[in-house]
Amino acid sequence: MQKNYQFVAVLFVLSMVFFGFGAFSAPSVGAETPSNAEYVGSAACADCHAEEYERFMEFSKKAHSWHSVEIMSSNLTDEELRTCFECHTTGYGKPGGFVSWEKTPDLAHVGCETCHGPGSVHTEYGDPEDITLKPTMEQCISCHSEERVEAFNFKPLIYSGAH
Repeated sequence: MQKNYQFVAVLFVLSMVFFGFGAFSAPSVGAETPSNAEYVGSAACADCHAEEYERFMEFSKKAHSWHSVEIMSSNLTDEELRTCFECHTTGYGKPGGFVSWEKTPDLAHVGCETCHGPGSVHTEYGDPEDITLKPTMEQCISCHSEERVEAFNFKPLIYSGAH
């Protein structure tokens, strides 16, 4: 009888692990930006997220990151400039992302879509499922790595919302 009880208990625990906990986990809201979404620039976000946009534009160095590229550009090769664009613009090297100041000025600087993904679908419909709500550590590390930026502590920014 004791063995039957243990068997049932183990079976119950395993079934909770495989089936039960999924019912209690938080939904994956905004886990991925739709593949058909395009970059629209941070100003498009301000319509609904005015407070976050204003705070970002006023206090975030990222919102003005193009200026550091401008200052250094005369001393850089085209290849070095392209490396700068990867982290100091929005969507560089991706479809519909930053191309140049002349062609895509609304994507110069690091904007909302750098962390949250292209926003055209989200700005059109307002559905939180259509935007990445919380960026992953991998996204941050793509620019904020020791190879690119020495001794940069980005964790407080992540946990404060970086807006």
